[in-house]
Amino acid sequence: MLANAQTANLVFLWVNAAAGRWQDAFHFVPSLFAFALGVVIAAWLRGAAGERAGRLSLLIEIVMLVFVGMLHNRMPEVEGTLGISLVAAMQTSIFTRVEGANYSSVMITGNFRQAIEGAFAFVAVNSQMGLLRKCCIYVGMCATFGTGAAAGALITERWPTITLTILAISLLLVLLLCGAQRSAQN
Repeated sequence: MLANAQTANLVFLWVNAAAGRWQDAFHFVPSLFAFALGVVIAAWLRGAAGERAGRLSLLIEIVMLVFVGMLHNRMPEVEGTLGISLVAAMQTSIFTRVEGANYSSVMITGNFRQAIEGAFAFVAVNSQMGLLRKCCIYVGMCATFGTGAAAGALITERWPTITLTILAISLLLVLLLCGAQRSAQN
């Protein structure tokens, strides 16, 4: 069962179901359900909190990561995966744009495609600086994603018991930066 992007969970669910391996298929349902719940919470937050939805989402994500991190040694692996699935869903549902460009914060495929298409459009079709800037945004998102994945793997390998704490602290810093930016705008 995977927690972040749900493509593999859906594929494994359907492949196992098609083969009649129902117990194996249903193994992937809890993560998909947790992801769906995270999407619903994020949608509710956008409607109920408006501009504050991003900051509230970060706060919920931090609390969930701290909760999962504290209970990680006491709870089965699946429950930790469920918490991460919920957080990933909120992350990908709330934070969808950078400088007006749609992006995904929990998977790289679409961002990578956009970077390639942007580079092609700039070189082969129209050398507008706006196209180059958009391409650079996506290249930056891909580089950030890769750096985060590498850092996460190294941290998890070296300090597995505090990995989620480090992630929660990182999100807390983002939340504080959002608050500082909001104060500066007012």
